Formats: sequence, C-alpha cells, structure tokens
Amino acid sequence: MAQTGAIASGEAFDADQIQPASLDLRLGRVAHRIRASFLPGPDVSVADKLEDVTLHTIDLTRGAVLETGCVYVVPLMEALDLPADVAASTNPKSSTGRLDIFTRVIADRAGAFDRVPAGYRGPLYAEISPRTFPALVRTGSRLSQIRFRRGAATLSDAELTALHRAEPLVSPGNAVIDAGLHLSIDLETSDPSGVIGYRGKRHTGVIDVDRKDGYDVADFWEPVTVRPGRGLILDPNEFYILVSREAVQVPPSCAAEMVPFDPLVGEFRVHYAGFFDPGFGHGAAGAGARAVLEVRSHEVPFILDHGQVVGRLVYERMAEAPDTLYGSGLRSNYQAQRLKLSKHFRAA
Repeated sequence: MAQTGAIASGEAFDADQIQPASLDLRLGRVAHRIRASFLPGPDVSVADKLEDVTLHTIDLTRGAVLETGCVYVVPLMEALDLPADVAASTNPKSSTGRLDIFTRVIADRAGAFDRVPAGYRGPLYAEISPRTFPALVRTGSRLSQIRFRRGAATLSDAELTALHRAEPLVSPGNAVIDAGLHLSIDLETSDPSGVIGYRGKRHTGVIDVDRKDGYDVADFWEPVTVRPGRGLILDPNEFYILVSREAVQVPPSCAAEMVPFDPLVGEFRVHYAGFFDPGFGHGAAGAGARAVLEVRSHEVPFILDHGQVVGRLVYERMAEAPDTLYGSGLRSNYQAQRLKLSKHFRAA
C-alpha cells in the first residue's frame, strides 16, 4: 500500500512500524490544545474545525508534556489514499491503553472516531487526552495503530466454533461463543503475591511514552490484592489494570479485536487497546496468553466478581498469513503474558 501510494508519509517507515496485521501511526510536528473534543461532520475538514477550537499550539519536535485532563489533536505523519474497496479502523496501541492515555483517530468529514471509510483520501489526526499520568511525547511517537479491511472479514459464531474445535482458542475450560469469544475477569490469581491487578496513582511524575523499562512500578501504581469471594469494587473514575481468566490464542490465519461485552450489564467499561495480531498467544506449548484489561467505572462504584464476563474477542480472517507472527522475531512485549503493566515499567 505504501508502494502504490495508498499510504503516504513524508518520512520513511520506522523499521518496526509495520506489524503483522496493522500499521503504527506516528505523531507529527505539532499538537493543538483544544477546548473540547469534536467530530468534523460530513462537510468539514479537521483542519477547518481546529481553527475554531484551538487554544494554543505546541511544538513536538523536541518533545512536550501532554497534561492530564486536557485534550489535544495532533496531525499524524501518515495520510491515506485508499482504494474504493478498502476501509480502515484504528485503536490505541497496547502500551498506550495501559497508560490510560485516551487516544482515538479522526479523519476529515468523519461521523465517527476510529473509523476510516472505504476510498478515503486525506490526512489523519490523533485526539489525545491523558487521563491518569501526564505523558511526554514527541514527533514520531506511536500511540495508535491502523488496520485495513477489504470485504467481510469477521468470522461468524459458527466459523469461530469450528476454528476452536480445530485449534483451541482458550484454555482452560470451554469457549463461550456468542457474537465473539467471551472473556471473563480473573480476581483469584494463583500467583504467590496475591496481586490481581493495579490501580493508577494520582499526581505522579511524567511518563515518556518512548522510554522502555524506565520507571518503578510503585511510583505510579497501587497493587490490588485478592479477596476470595469478595469481588473488587471499582471506584468511580479510577483506572485499573486487570487480566482475563482465560488464556487466549489468535491463530496465524486470523486477527482479533476486543470489543465491550454489553454496556447494559454494568456501569464500567473495558476499553482502549483492542487489536490482537496473528500469533498472539500462539505457540507449540498451546498455553495462550492472558488478555490484559484496562478497566474504568463511571458515575457509581461497581462490584466486579471473579469470572464475570467483561469483553469479547471478535476474530477476523486474514487475506493471507503474515510472514512474521506476533512474538516471533518481533521482540513483542506482551507475548505469553499474564498480568503485566506496560513496557515502560521495570519488572519487579
């Protein structure tokens, strides 16, 4: 797509920018601090809308701190000229979601975030709002990723059931398949530490989004420990990192996306980073990998119980198997993971 001009950029791709089923998107040279989030609507470009809502503009070429509670729009390096039969969707990268950086992509004349219609021609922009930790970003930082689709790629429940029979998608236990593969919460870990998750601290230092293994866990997170039979009370507007009870696999022939289970089952949301590349949790041992869940309760406290369904994985067929799988030669940060914070924090 880059060679044919369907993806355009003024800069060469980074060596590791192309993932097995997605492309990382890079921040451009400036960030616009805006007074409110927006969608441009069917007849308006993002650039025109920015003229009305921008409070000030920040240079990112030397790095800049994006403050919590503020909303920014950053033109991305990549622009698109899609074929008439190719659409795209975007999601925050896994590490972005685990830092509670609310990020979504806007296209010109868009009526929805994170969706690019087939045949779109134009620039892309990232809306960024750090929620818990202030974030240091710079030109070239990669907070979002984009996936391209042609035709109907989603596996039906019958196809997903057949795939699970051929190659188990979850372990242990039986797969619950209904509009995707259901995932439940693990609040009774067998880890000797008894830690089942983490809650983000307030009023912390800045996190450089491009710095790996750079921060002590205790400076930014409070551990959440197991309380058998008691569940976990989510405090309103606090941010939690939890983990699925099931270990999941994504075969090389597929990719997957996590979507909310049902907004009517409770006042909480499992959100942010939703793309699972081909090969996630896949290997000779067949053990799979847990799905790390970014969880936030809204408005009222809410009790989560062990085994409660909180999300589902929708599987999609790849046009062809990628040359390199997630975790195989890509130095993937989250292959074979259990409960794990983002790559920015030093392992205990």
